[in-house]
Amino acid sequence: MQTMHLNISLLECPMVGSLPLEIVERKGLGHPDTICDAIAEECSRSLSHYYLENFGMILHHNVDKALLCGGQAIASFGGGEITAPIDIYLAGRATELVAGVKVPVHEIAIESSHRWLKNNLRFIDVNRQVRIHCNIRPGSADLTKLFLSQQNTKIPIANDTSCGVGYAPLNTLESLVLKVEHYLNSPAVKAAFPAIGEDIKVMGVRSYDEINLTVACAIVGRFIKDMPDYLEIKQKIAELAQLAAKLAGVNAVNVMVNVADNISEENIYLTVTGTSAENGDDGEVGRGNRANGLISFYRPMSMEALAGKNPVSHIGKLYNVVAQNIAHDIVNSVEGVLEVYCYLLGQIGRPIDNPAVADLKLHLAPGINIEQINKPVAAIVHQHLASINTLWQTIISGSITLF
Repeated sequence: MQTMHLNISLLECPMVGSLPLEIVERKGLGHPDTICDAIAEECSRSLSHYYLENFGMILHHNVDKALLCGGQAIASFGGGEITAPIDIYLAGRATELVAGVKVPVHEIAIESSHRWLKNNLRFIDVNRQVRIHCNIRPGSADLTKLFLSQQNTKIPIANDTSCGVGYAPLNTLESLVLKVEHYLNSPAVKAAFPAIGEDIKVMGVRSYDEINLTVACAIVGRFIKDMPDYLEIKQKIAELAQLAAKLAGVNAVNVMVNVADNISEENIYLTVTGTSAENGDDGEVGRGNRANGLISFYRPMSMEALAGKNPVSHIGKLYNVVAQNIAHDIVNSVEGVLEVYCYLLGQIGRPIDNPAVADLKLHLAPGINIEQINKPVAAIVHQHLASINTLWQTIISGSITLF
Protein backbone atom coordinates (compact mmCIF):
# COMPACT_ATOMS: atom_id res chain seq x y z
CA MET A 1 0.00 0.00 0.00
CA GLN A 2 1.37 3.42 -0.97
CA THR A 3 1.86 5.89 1.87
CA MET A 4 0.30 9.31 1.90
CA HIS A 5 2.37 12.20 0.58
CA LEU A 6 2.19 14.83 3.35
CA ASN A 7 3.36 18.31 2.44
CA ILE A 8 3.50 21.21 4.92
CA SER A 9 4.60 24.56 3.55
CA LEU A 10 4.12 28.30 3.85
CA LEU A 11 1.16 29.95 2.14
CA GLU A 12 2.79 32.20 -0.44
CA CYS A 13 0.07 34.82 -0.76
CA PRO A 14 -1.42 37.55 1.44
CA MET A 15 -4.14 36.65 3.92
CA VAL A 16 -7.49 37.28 2.26
CA GLY A 17 -8.61 39.60 5.06
CA SER A 18 -5.67 41.89 4.30
CA LEU A 19 -6.48 42.30 0.61
CA PRO A 20 -7.99 45.60 -0.56
CA LEU A 21 -11.10 43.87 -1.91
CA GLU A 22 -13.01 40.73 -0.97
CA ILE A 23 -16.35 39.16 -1.98
CA VAL A 24 -18.33 36.52 -0.05
CA GLU A 25 -21.79 35.06 -0.68
CA ARG A 26 -24.26 32.89 1.17
CA LYS A 27 -27.41 31.35 -0.28
CA GLY A 28 -29.90 31.00 2.55
CA LEU A 29 -32.27 28.31 3.72
CA GLY A 30 -35.01 28.89 1.15
CA HIS A 31 -32.83 29.48 -1.90
CA PRO A 32 -33.60 26.90 -4.63
CA ASP A 33 -30.00 25.65 -4.67
CA THR A 34 -30.00 25.22 -0.90
CA ILE A 35 -33.35 23.42 -1.06
CA CYS A 36 -31.83 20.92 -3.50
CA ASP A 37 -28.77 20.38 -1.28
CA ALA A 38 -30.94 19.92 1.78
CA ILE A 39 -33.33 17.45 0.15
CA ALA A 40 -30.48 15.37 -1.31
CA GLU A 41 -28.77 15.19 2.08
CA GLU A 42 -32.02 14.40 3.89
CA CYS A 43 -32.55 11.53 1.43
CA SER A 44 -29.04 10.16 2.08
CA ARG A 45 -29.48 10.39 5.85
CA SER A 46 -32.87 8.66 5.68
CA LEU A 47 -31.52 5.86 3.49
CA SER A 48 -28.54 5.46 5.83
CA HIS A 49 -30.80 5.07 8.86
CA TYR A 50 -33.01 2.58 7.03
CA TYR A 51 -30.03 0.49 5.92
CA LEU A 52 -28.59 0.49 9.44
CA GLU A 53 -31.87 -0.47 11.10
CA ASN A 54 -32.67 -3.24 8.63
CA PHE A 55 -29.30 -4.61 7.50
CA GLY A 56 -26.83 -3.50 10.18
CA MET A 57 -24.74 -1.32 7.86
CA ILE A 58 -25.05 1.60 5.47
CA LEU A 59 -25.27 0.25 1.94
CA HIS A 60 -24.06 1.78 -1.29
CA HIS A 61 -25.85 4.93 -2.36
CA ASN A 62 -25.09 8.30 -3.91
CA VAL A 63 -28.21 10.45 -4.24
CA ASP A 64 -26.38 13.69 -4.96
CA LYS A 65 -28.34 14.76 -8.02
CA ALA A 66 -31.41 16.94 -7.59
CA LEU A 67 -32.97 19.57 -9.82
CA LEU A 68 -35.65 22.05 -8.81
CA CYS A 69 -37.79 23.50 -11.60
CA GLY A 70 -39.55 26.56 -10.29
CA GLY A 71 -43.31 26.81 -10.33
CA GLN A 72 -45.58 29.70 -11.23
CA ALA A 73 -47.24 32.10 -8.83
CA ILE A 74 -49.21 35.33 -8.73
CA ALA A 75 -48.10 37.26 -5.66
CA SER A 76 -50.15 40.14 -4.32
CA PHE A 77 -50.54 42.30 -1.24
CA GLY A 78 -52.51 40.35 1.31
CA GLY A 79 -52.03 36.97 -0.35
CA GLY A 80 -51.57 35.59 -3.84
CA GLU A 81 -51.80 32.10 -5.33
CA ILE A 82 -49.67 29.30 -6.75
CA THR A 83 -50.75 28.58 -10.32
CA ALA A 84 -48.25 25.80 -11.15
CA PRO A 85 -46.40 23.61 -8.65
CA ILE A 86 -42.67 23.36 -8.02
CA ASP A 87 -41.16 20.23 -9.59
CA ILE A 88 -38.22 18.54 -7.83
CA TYR A 89 -36.39 15.75 -9.63
CA LEU A 90 -34.29 13.37 -7.54
CA ALA A 91 -31.66 11.18 -9.20
CA GLY A 92 -28.73 9.05 -8.17
CA ARG A 93 -27.96 5.49 -7.21
CA ALA A 94 -29.01 3.41 -4.22
CA THR A 95 -29.09 -0.25 -3.21
CA GLU A 96 -32.65 -1.45 -3.76
CA LEU A 97 -32.38 -5.23 -3.26
CA VAL A 98 -30.59 -7.04 -0.42
CA ALA A 99 -30.77 -10.86 -0.28
CA GLY A 100 -34.15 -10.76 -1.93
CA VAL A 101 -35.48 -7.97 0.33
CA LYS A 102 -36.62 -4.83 -1.49
CA VAL A 103 -35.65 -1.47 -0.06
CA PRO A 104 -38.39 1.19 -0.49
CA VAL A 105 -35.94 3.70 -1.95
CA HIS A 106 -38.54 5.80 -3.79
CA GLU A 107 -40.84 5.99 -0.78
CA ILE A 108 -37.95 7.02 1.49
CA ALA A 109 -36.80 9.68 -0.97
CA ILE A 110 -40.24 11.23 -1.35
CA GLU A 111 -41.13 11.08 2.36
CA SER A 112 -37.79 12.62 3.40
CA SER A 113 -38.21 15.42 0.84
CA HIS A 114 -41.69 16.23 2.11
CA ARG A 115 -40.45 16.18 5.69
CA TRP A 116 -37.65 18.67 5.05
CA LEU A 117 -39.94 21.03 3.12
CA LYS A 118 -42.60 20.93 5.86
CA ASN A 119 -40.05 21.53 8.62
CA ASN A 120 -38.19 24.39 6.95
CA LEU A 121 -40.45 26.31 4.56
CA ARG A 122 -43.43 27.66 6.49
CA PHE A 123 -45.77 28.59 3.67
CA ILE A 124 -45.40 25.77 1.16
CA ASP A 125 -48.17 23.18 0.97
CA VAL A 126 -46.12 20.14 -0.02
CA ASN A 127 -49.18 18.12 -1.02
CA ARG A 128 -50.51 20.69 -3.49
CA GLN A 129 -47.64 23.00 -4.40
CA VAL A 130 -44.72 20.59 -4.85
CA ARG A 131 -44.27 17.51 -7.04
CA ILE A 132 -41.41 15.14 -6.19
CA HIS A 133 -40.16 12.99 -9.08
CA CYS A 134 -37.90 10.17 -7.87
CA ASN A 135 -35.58 8.76 -10.54
CA ILE A 136 -33.08 7.03 -8.22
CA ARG A 137 -31.77 3.80 -9.78
CA PRO A 138 -29.73 0.82 -8.50
CA GLY A 139 -25.97 1.38 -8.34
CA SER A 140 -23.38 -0.13 -10.66
CA ALA A 141 -22.20 -3.64 -9.75
CA ASP A 142 -18.53 -2.57 -9.55
CA LEU A 143 -19.13 0.31 -7.12
CA THR A 144 -21.53 -1.78 -5.05
CA LYS A 145 -18.89 -4.51 -4.66
CA LEU A 146 -16.26 -1.90 -3.81
CA PHE A 147 -18.57 -0.47 -1.16
CA LEU A 148 -19.27 -3.89 0.36
CA SER A 149 -15.53 -4.62 0.64
CA GLN A 150 -15.48 -2.45 3.77
CA GLN A 151 -16.91 -5.44 5.65
CA ASN A 152 -13.64 -7.30 5.11
CA THR A 153 -11.17 -4.43 5.47
CA LYS A 154 -12.92 -2.60 8.38
CA ILE A 155 -11.68 0.63 6.76
CA PRO A 156 -13.90 1.75 3.87
CA ILE A 157 -12.39 1.98 0.42
CA ALA A 158 -12.72 5.29 -1.43
CA ASN A 159 -15.27 4.97 -4.21
CA ASP A 160 -14.05 8.01 -6.14
CA THR A 161 -10.93 9.99 -6.99
CA SER A 162 -11.54 13.46 -5.65
CA CYS A 163 -9.99 16.39 -3.79
CA GLY A 164 -11.41 17.95 -0.63
CA VAL A 165 -10.56 21.46 0.53
CA GLY A 166 -10.90 23.31 3.81
CA TYR A 167 -9.56 26.44 5.43
CA ALA A 168 -9.61 28.23 8.76
CA PRO A 169 -10.33 30.57 10.36
CA LEU A 170 -13.19 32.50 8.82
CA ASN A 171 -12.30 36.15 8.50
CA THR A 172 -14.47 39.15 9.39
CA LEU A 173 -16.46 39.34 6.15
CA GLU A 174 -17.03 35.58 5.98
CA SER A 175 -18.28 35.41 9.57
CA LEU A 176 -20.47 38.45 8.99
CA VAL A 177 -22.20 37.11 5.86
CA LEU A 178 -22.86 33.77 7.55
CA LYS A 179 -24.25 35.34 10.73
CA VAL A 180 -26.49 37.83 8.93
CA GLU A 181 -28.28 35.09 6.98
CA HIS A 182 -28.55 32.87 10.05
CA TYR A 183 -30.03 35.74 12.04
CA LEU A 184 -32.57 36.75 9.39
CA ASN A 185 -33.66 33.11 9.13
CA SER A 186 -33.70 32.52 12.88
CA PRO A 187 -36.92 31.40 14.64
CA ALA A 188 -36.94 34.59 16.74
CA VAL A 189 -36.89 36.88 13.70
CA LYS A 190 -39.49 34.80 11.88
CA ALA A 191 -41.79 34.92 14.90
CA ALA A 192 -41.47 38.70 15.18
CA PHE A 193 -41.57 39.39 11.42
CA PRO A 194 -43.36 36.54 9.59
CA ALA A 195 -43.29 38.49 6.33
CA ILE A 196 -39.55 37.75 6.01
CA GLY A 197 -39.34 34.66 3.80
CA GLU A 198 -36.76 31.89 3.98
CA ASP A 199 -35.20 32.66 0.60
CA ILE A 200 -32.46 35.06 1.69
CA LYS A 201 -29.21 35.59 -0.18
CA VAL A 202 -26.44 37.75 1.27
CA MET A 203 -23.63 39.10 -0.89
CA GLY A 204 -20.86 40.82 1.03
CA VAL A 205 -18.19 43.11 -0.41
CA ARG A 206 -15.33 44.53 1.62
CA SER A 207 -13.33 47.37 0.12
CA TYR A 208 -10.51 48.05 2.57
CA ASP A 209 -12.45 48.70 5.80
CA GLU A 210 -15.82 49.45 4.20
CA ILE A 211 -18.34 46.59 4.11
CA ASN A 212 -21.43 46.54 1.91
CA LEU A 213 -24.09 43.84 2.10
CA THR A 214 -26.65 43.25 -0.64
CA VAL A 215 -29.54 41.23 0.76
CA ALA A 216 -32.11 39.60 -1.50
CA CYS A 217 -35.06 38.59 0.65
CA ALA A 218 -38.38 37.09 -0.45
CA ILE A 219 -41.28 38.91 1.23
CA VAL A 220 -44.46 36.95 2.00
CA GLY A 221 -47.43 38.83 0.54
CA ARG A 222 -50.10 37.66 2.98
CA PHE A 223 -48.47 39.81 5.70
CA ILE A 224 -48.10 42.96 3.55
CA LYS A 225 -51.15 45.14 2.97
CA ASP A 226 -49.71 47.77 0.59
CA MET A 227 -46.56 49.39 -0.77
CA PRO A 228 -45.78 51.48 2.35
CA ASP A 229 -46.02 48.26 4.36
CA TYR A 230 -43.59 46.58 1.94
CA LEU A 231 -41.11 49.45 2.21
CA GLU A 232 -41.35 49.29 5.99
CA ILE A 233 -40.43 45.60 6.09
CA LYS A 234 -37.52 46.27 3.73
CA GLN A 235 -36.24 48.88 6.16
CA LYS A 236 -36.69 46.46 9.04
CA ILE A 237 -34.65 43.80 7.22
CA ALA A 238 -31.82 46.30 6.78
CA GLU A 239 -31.97 47.17 10.48
CA LEU A 240 -31.95 43.50 11.47
CA ALA A 241 -28.93 42.86 9.25
CA GLN A 242 -27.11 45.77 10.86
CA LEU A 243 -28.02 44.42 14.29
CA ALA A 244 -26.64 41.00 13.32
CA ALA A 245 -23.45 42.72 12.19
CA LYS A 246 -23.07 44.43 15.56
CA LEU A 247 -23.63 41.12 17.33
CA ALA A 248 -20.82 39.75 15.14
CA GLY A 249 -18.53 42.60 16.21
CA VAL A 250 -18.87 44.74 13.07
CA ASN A 251 -20.20 48.18 13.90
CA ALA A 252 -20.14 49.82 10.47
CA VAL A 253 -21.87 48.09 7.58
CA ASN A 254 -23.98 49.36 4.69
CA VAL A 255 -27.02 47.20 3.88
CA MET A 256 -29.09 47.29 0.70
CA VAL A 257 -32.25 45.17 0.45
CA ASN A 258 -33.99 43.97 -2.72
CA VAL A 259 -32.17 46.45 -4.92
CA ALA A 260 -33.93 45.26 -8.10
CA ASP A 261 -37.29 46.59 -6.87
CA ASN A 262 -39.02 49.11 -9.12
CA ILE A 263 -41.37 50.83 -6.72
CA SER A 264 -43.08 53.09 -9.30
CA GLU A 265 -44.10 50.06 -11.37
CA GLU A 266 -44.79 47.91 -8.28
CA ASN A 267 -42.28 45.36 -9.53
CA ILE A 268 -41.08 44.08 -6.16
CA TYR A 269 -39.83 40.89 -4.50
CA LEU A 270 -43.22 39.79 -3.23
CA THR A 271 -43.98 36.06 -2.96
CA VAL A 272 -46.72 33.69 -1.86
CA THR A 273 -44.48 31.18 -0.10
CA GLY A 274 -41.28 33.01 0.88
CA THR A 275 -39.08 31.43 -1.79
CA SER A 276 -38.28 32.34 -5.38
CA ALA A 277 -38.74 28.66 -6.24
CA GLU A 278 -42.46 29.36 -6.50
CA ASN A 279 -42.15 31.45 -9.64
CA GLY A 280 -39.55 30.36 -12.13
CA ASP A 281 -36.28 30.39 -10.16
CA ASP A 282 -34.61 26.98 -10.37
CA GLY A 283 -32.05 25.11 -8.29
CA GLU A 284 -29.54 22.30 -8.40
CA VAL A 285 -27.39 20.33 -5.97
CA GLY A 286 -23.83 21.64 -5.72
CA ARG A 287 -24.43 25.14 -7.10
CA GLY A 288 -24.66 26.77 -3.71
CA ASN A 289 -22.68 27.01 -0.50
CA ARG A 290 -19.53 25.01 0.13
CA ALA A 291 -18.97 22.79 3.19
CA ASN A 292 -18.55 25.77 5.53
CA GLY A 293 -21.82 27.37 4.40
CA LEU A 294 -20.23 30.04 2.22
CA ILE A 295 -19.17 30.83 -1.31
CA SER A 296 -15.87 32.61 -0.67
CA PHE A 297 -14.55 33.67 -4.05
CA TYR A 298 -11.03 34.46 -2.86
CA ARG A 299 -10.54 31.08 -1.14
CA PRO A 300 -9.79 27.59 -2.46
CA MET A 301 -13.02 25.71 -3.20
CA SER A 302 -13.95 22.23 -4.34
CA MET A 303 -16.60 21.86 -7.03
CA GLU A 304 -17.84 18.66 -5.36
CA ALA A 305 -21.47 18.50 -4.30
CA LEU A 306 -21.30 17.12 -0.76
CA ALA A 307 -25.03 16.73 -0.21
CA GLY A 308 -26.44 13.28 -0.94
CA LYS A 309 -23.15 11.42 -1.29
CA ASN A 310 -22.83 8.38 0.95
CA PRO A 311 -21.18 9.25 4.28
CA VAL A 312 -19.11 6.06 4.54
CA SER A 313 -16.74 5.99 1.59
CA HIS A 314 -17.41 8.89 -0.75
CA ILE A 315 -14.35 11.06 -0.29
CA GLY A 316 -15.99 13.84 -2.29
CA LYS A 317 -18.01 14.32 0.88
CA LEU A 318 -15.70 13.08 3.61
CA TYR A 319 -12.50 14.86 2.60
CA ASN A 320 -14.18 18.26 2.35
CA VAL A 321 -15.47 17.82 5.91
CA VAL A 322 -12.17 16.43 7.23
CA ALA A 323 -10.09 19.13 5.50
CA GLN A 324 -12.26 21.76 7.19
CA ASN A 325 -11.87 20.04 10.58
CA ILE A 326 -8.11 19.70 10.18
CA ALA A 327 -7.68 23.38 9.30
CA HIS A 328 -9.87 24.48 12.22
CA ASP A 329 -8.04 22.23 14.70
CA ILE A 330 -4.59 23.42 13.60
CA VAL A 331 -5.49 27.11 13.90
CA ASN A 332 -6.98 26.59 17.34
CA SER A 333 -4.33 24.32 18.85
CA VAL A 334 -0.95 25.03 17.21
CA GLU A 335 0.61 28.22 18.54
CA GLY A 336 1.82 30.62 15.88
CA VAL A 337 -0.44 29.38 13.06
CA LEU A 338 -2.63 32.22 11.80
CA GLU A 339 -4.34 30.59 8.82
CA VAL A 340 -4.50 27.14 7.22
CA TYR A 341 -5.49 25.82 3.81
CA CYS A 342 -5.87 22.04 3.70
CA TYR A 343 -6.13 19.93 0.53
CA LEU A 344 -6.82 16.18 0.66
CA LEU A 345 -6.58 14.13 -2.54
CA GLY A 346 -8.19 10.71 -2.44
CA GLN A 347 -7.87 7.91 -4.96
CA ILE A 348 -10.50 5.32 -5.78
CA GLY A 349 -9.63 1.95 -4.24
CA ARG A 350 -7.45 3.36 -1.42
CA PRO A 351 -8.58 3.16 2.22
CA ILE A 352 -10.25 6.42 3.17
CA ASP A 353 -7.78 6.96 6.03
CA ASN A 354 -4.90 6.97 3.54
CA PRO A 355 -5.35 9.75 0.97
CA ALA A 356 -2.83 10.03 -1.83
CA VAL A 357 -1.91 13.61 -0.85
CA ALA A 358 -2.39 15.84 2.17
CA ASP A 359 -1.18 19.37 1.43
CA LEU A 360 -1.15 21.93 4.26
CA LYS A 361 -0.39 25.56 3.48
CA LEU A 362 0.05 27.90 6.43
CA HIS A 363 0.36 31.55 7.36
CA LEU A 364 2.57 31.84 10.43
CA ALA A 365 2.99 34.56 13.02
CA PRO A 366 6.20 36.63 12.91
CA GLY A 367 9.08 34.74 14.48
CA ILE A 368 7.58 31.29 13.88
CA ASN A 369 9.22 29.04 11.29
CA ILE A 370 7.85 25.99 9.52
CA GLU A 371 10.20 23.57 11.33
CA GLN A 372 8.66 24.53 14.69
CA ILE A 373 5.16 23.51 13.71
CA ASN A 374 5.76 20.55 11.37
CA LYS A 375 5.31 17.85 13.99
CA PRO A 376 2.15 19.15 15.70
CA VAL A 377 0.54 19.92 12.33
CA ALA A 378 1.35 16.44 11.01
CA ALA A 379 0.01 14.89 14.22
CA ILE A 380 -3.34 16.65 13.79
CA VAL A 381 -3.61 15.49 10.18
CA HIS A 382 -2.96 11.87 11.17
CA GLN A 383 -5.34 12.14 14.13
CA HIS A 384 -8.27 13.26 11.97
CA LEU A 385 -7.58 10.66 9.29
CA ALA A 386 -7.36 7.93 11.92
CA SER A 387 -10.90 8.75 13.09
CA ILE A 388 -12.46 9.24 9.64
CA ASN A 389 -14.03 5.78 9.80
CA THR A 390 -16.54 7.06 12.39
CA LEU A 391 -17.31 10.40 10.76
CA TRP A 392 -20.43 8.94 9.12
CA GLN A 393 -22.08 8.79 12.55
CA THR A 394 -21.81 12.56 12.96
CA ILE A 395 -22.96 13.18 9.39
CA ILE A 396 -26.13 11.08 9.54
CA SER A 397 -27.04 12.54 12.92
CA GLY A 398 -27.49 15.87 11.14
CA SER A 399 -25.32 17.67 13.68
CA ILE A 400 -23.00 19.18 11.09
CA THR A 401 -23.91 21.44 8.19
CA LEU A 402 -22.66 20.56 4.72
CA PHE A 403 -23.90 23.61 2.77
